[in-house]
Amino acid sequence: MSLQPPTGIEPPAFACSGEVSDALSRGQPVVALESTIITHGLPRSPLDMPGDFVDAHAHWDSALPANLAAARIAEHAVRAHGAVPATIAMVDGQVRVGLSNEELEAVAREPSPAKLSLRDLGPAAFRRRTGGTTVAATVAISALAGIRVFATGGIGGVHRNWSAHLDVSADLIALATHPVCVVSAGAKSLLDLAATLEVLEAMGVPVIGYRTSAFPRFTSAPDPALRLAERVESAAEAARLLSCHWRIRPSSGALLAQACPDRWALDAGHAESGLATALNEAQRRGIRGADVTPFLLGSMAAGTDGIRTVAANLALLCANAGVAAAVARASA
Repeated sequence: MSLQPPTGIEPPAFACSGEVSDALSRGQPVVALESTIITHGLPRSPLDMPGDFVDAHAHWDSALPANLAAARIAEHAVRAHGAVPATIAMVDGQVRVGLSNEELEAVAREPSPAKLSLRDLGPAAFRRRTGGTTVAATVAISALAGIRVFATGGIGGVHRNWSAHLDVSADLIALATHPVCVVSAGAKSLLDLAATLEVLEAMGVPVIGYRTSAFPRFTSAPDPALRLAERVESAAEAARLLSCHWRIRPSSGALLAQACPDRWALDAGHAESGLATALNEAQRRGIRGADVTPFLLGSMAAGTDGIRTVAANLALLCANAGVAAAVARASA
């Protein structure tokens, strides 16, 4: 694909699939899904997942590349809970809301995909790039399409050592400025979680625990020290709370935080040790900015318990997709 500026008539910048357009027009529940897990989060080769994971996730296809298999089981989790999945990506410079099977495979195979956050969408459209949308970009596109609920693994936030090197994810800006509920397992554990919660509070983003009173730590159990102001026990309760929020703050998002399922949660101390090693290596290599998160996640996934880390990531993604679908259904 050319990186030169295009010439001639520009293609439409934005397109919904027929299924997503029809669902939105009928007021049916739709759940957005991001695509950086496809383009940057998982290997492009099959993974031999643990037997208990395969037993619990019958639609995992071990013959497929892991990135494509993950996209498929996330979409299946949304459908299984009564909503239409809308995986969002950019294909040849056009934002696609809802990918066909063929488009999903093409994005998964793309040799040099772009990682697209808020700042990158316009330039990538101009260059006719193909790439995966981050949480921030997916939130913005969801709002543009009229999708109110989005499921992901964990959001970005304030990075550790932020006082020495200011590194704050655009995910927080997107949440504060777009009326979308993001369902996640809190924020990625490689972040400064206390600082992330402080910034979300300062930006006016409600953080709501889904059957938890403490902030989840991605693949580890929630930290009891990180208490949340709000908690809900059901998708219907979450939908009612969100309705009240949007009547008063119609342009602001919300974070619905669900803990990683107990069955798959990793030991927090062990995860912290692996993270410390990965952080030191990133510093030694001079890795900074947008490259830090994928490097750290990749390093941890390649560690001694790497396959269990991947299993925890995928299990929480499916769990979040199911809750998001239930919330979207209750809202519809």
